[in-house]
Formats: sequence, C-alpha cells, structure tokens
Amino acid sequence: MGREEQIVGEREKKITELRKKGINPYPYSFEKKQNISECRKAKLKTKVKTAGRIMSKKEFGSLSFGTIRDDSGEIQIVIQSEKTPEKEMEFFKKYTDIGDFAGVEGEVIKTKTGEISILVKKIELLSKSIKPLPSQFHGLQDKEERYRKRYLDLIMNPQVKDVFLKREKIIDAIRELLKKKGFVEVDTPYLQSIYGGAEARPFKTHLNAMNIPLFLSISPELYLKRLVVGGMDKVFTISRNFRNEGIDKWHNPEFTMMEMYEAYADYNDMMDLFEEIYEYACKKVLGTTKIKVQGQTIDFKAPWKRVTMLNSIKQHSGIDAGKMSASELKKIIDKEKIETKGNSWGYYVMALFEHYCEKKIIQPTFIIDHPHESTPLCKIKRGDDRLIERFEPFCLGTELGNAYSELNDPKKQKELLEKQQKELSAGNESANPYDEDFVNCLEYGLPPTGGAGLGIDRMLILLTGQESIRDVILFPFMKPAS
Repeated sequence: MGREEQIVGEREKKITELRKKGINPYPYSFEKKQNISECRKAKLKTKVKTAGRIMSKKEFGSLSFGTIRDDSGEIQIVIQSEKTPEKEMEFFKKYTDIGDFAGVEGEVIKTKTGEISILVKKIELLSKSIKPLPSQFHGLQDKEERYRKRYLDLIMNPQVKDVFLKREKIIDAIRELLKKKGFVEVDTPYLQSIYGGAEARPFKTHLNAMNIPLFLSISPELYLKRLVVGGMDKVFTISRNFRNEGIDKWHNPEFTMMEMYEAYADYNDMMDLFEEIYEYACKKVLGTTKIKVQGQTIDFKAPWKRVTMLNSIKQHSGIDAGKMSASELKKIIDKEKIETKGNSWGYYVMALFEHYCEKKIIQPTFIIDHPHESTPLCKIKRGDDRLIERFEPFCLGTELGNAYSELNDPKKQKELLEKQQKELSAGNESANPYDEDFVNCLEYGLPPTGGAGLGIDRMLILLTGQESIRDVILFPFMKPAS
C-alpha cells in the first residue's frame, strides 16, 4: 500500500468514527463572522469566529499550532491546555488533518514570537479532506499538473490567484473606460448558423431541436455591425471566441476577446482608442505603463509607433515590396522557401512580413495598411487600392488585436464574401461562408464605422508578466490524461 492510500484509509476511518459520534464531517453551513484578514487586523482580545482550510498542523504535548487560510489570507491558530477546552484540544488532535476546512471561535492574541494568532475556544470540522495535499516543501511544481488541476495549484501556490484577481481588475478597467466614452456593452450569440468575422477554422456542432448544423462563434464582428446598422453608435462585447486551430503559448481553442465598434470613426480613431485602453488599464491596475515580461521591459505608454506593413518589411529585410511586382516577390518567396496562403502580390507581402518582421517587433507597435487579400471586411486604403485600412498591434512578436475602417459598401461586401465562399468550397477551411443576412443588413446602410478587437488573454500575459496563455486562463484546454 502506497503512502497516499494509507493516508486516505486513515481519513476515511476518521469519517466513520465521526459519524458514529453523531458528528457530520460535511455540515451544511457555518456562521463566519470575520474573514481572516479582518481577524489579523482586529485588536488583541477581540472575540472572532472565522473559517478556512487547515494548511499546517503541529503538536507539542499540551500545545498545538496550525494555520488556516481563506481567500483573504492566513492566520495561526493556537490550541493550548487550560485555555482551550480539553474536548476541543482532543478533537483537533484526533480528527483534523491538513487540508480540512475548519471553523474556529476564539480571541485574537499575539504569541511570544510576536505572531498574530487566534487562541481557539471552539473548533468545528466543516469539510473532511480525504486526499492529502501535495508536499508543503515541494508543492505542485509540474506545470502540466498545475494547469490540469487548477484547484490544487491555487491551494499550493496562492500567488497564482493574484494573476486572476488582476485579470478581473483589468477587464473592469476596460469596461470602465469604454462606458465613460459612451459605449454600450452587449451580448452576441456563441452558437451561430453562419460564422464569420475572422479568418479561422470553426468548431461545428448540431442542434437536434431543428436538425441543423451550428458553429461556435469565431468572432462577434458581424453581429456587432448589425447593431450599428440598427442605430447603436458605440457598442462593445467581451466574449468567448472558439477557433479550431493550434495550441501554443499565445493560443488556446477557447479565448476571450473584446470587440468594439464606433460609428463615424475609422481605423485611425481605433488606434487612438486601442492604445488608450492599454495605457488606462496599466495605470489603473498596475500604477505604471512599464512592465517586465519574458525578459523584456515593455512600455505601453501612448502613443505607440505606427509602421506600414511595407515599411516594416523594408526595415527588417531590405526588400522594398511596395515597388516590386508579384513575379519579383515570388522569386524571393521561392528562394527563401517561405510558405504563402495564396498566389498574388498581397499574399506574398503578408508572407514576407510574417517571415522577416513579426518576431522582431518587441515594443508596442501598430502595423498598418495590409494587402486587401488579408480580409474581406475592410475598406480600401485611401490612395493605394492594393491595400486596406487595417491595423494589427504587435508586441513581443505577436499581435494583440485587429482593427479596420469597416467596409460598408453592400455591393463590394457581397462580392468579397462570395469570393470567400468560393475559397471555402475549394478547401480553404479558414475562409468565411457567404452570409446573406449580413449583406442584406448593409443594404439598409452602415454609417462610416471603425472597429477593433483586443485579445484579453494576450493582454493579461503581458500586463501580469506571464509566460503563456495557460497562466492567465483558469482552466486552459488540456489533452485528456491517458
């Protein structure tokens, strides 16, 4: 029998003994009058009644010590002969274990070593832990195990919780700023009969009630634009997106995005707002715009650099793609063995950017004016019909979002979505299907509109100094344990 099995057996025996004594090891409730933080701040000799998980336990004859933890902190508990009733001392020694939840009543004291503690007068078992916690000395070190068993990660590595508390505060700061600016928060459907709004492979499911196929949302974009057509001039949503693609330190199949749309604005306005959101959240939650992450010091103070995709290619490779033909770019593509998603000048430009530039962009930078092949939902660049008014903000070699001067010409939109449908039918699984209702919607008139999507999880990686998207999602996707 292994040590864990032995411990489980001993604890199950205690449960049986408690039930025989008429004590429920899993009671229904407990009147917790103070959290542990409040106990620590209370004056000496204050009567308190609190509860938490037992994180340590030591016995020295007539004196026993332990620590209990709730979500506000930890405090030492003291069980002392002649000051704690004998019945309570015996119960603590015989029936409680590290990992149990316990409720305690007593008074706040300071020990000889100066530690604020609770001198216990009464202790009650609130939930019996059957399995032992990981070693206090070695903790839960294996990252895969930590992600898979986040509940143990939070118990053994309480600093992990700080990341998720910051996550909430950062999202709250985004909401606060947008609402100050008159944006209205809305919901869009996660289950859609026609997906769109991004270049991504969707997850497919089936609705039995109507016997029709459905898709998990890859983007809320087309629904938000419908709302702008309907007269809601400033809208945003913070929602889940689902994309059936790769998994790495920046990607999870299920992730959180904030998308916003503003009537009478363009992509220049969206750039201003995007960088303002980052700067506002940094100052509001962290008190600074300078963040140390992945060995780099990043400054999110506005304004950020704005560089065209063509100039970025020229800067990092010396290739002046803007002055070269498709055939000239194709020679470079073939020589360097660079993969492309299509065969045209625009696809070659995008491939060169990904190959030469992306990973070299460390400080926050807007890459603007992409080739028109990159999306069917954006207006043509004023002055150069090879390009569109699109930007992607980059930092630490990855993009943080996506934005356009939104295409509002229904005939042009229909033409581009029909082209996308042909690509989808030809085998491009990331192309968008034709959405007839969206085209009909545009025919009623979409005002000039700027739109942007901001990756919440990637923002959290940067602002909390983490290494991976798995560190900022409480339950990241994991391959089932074999």
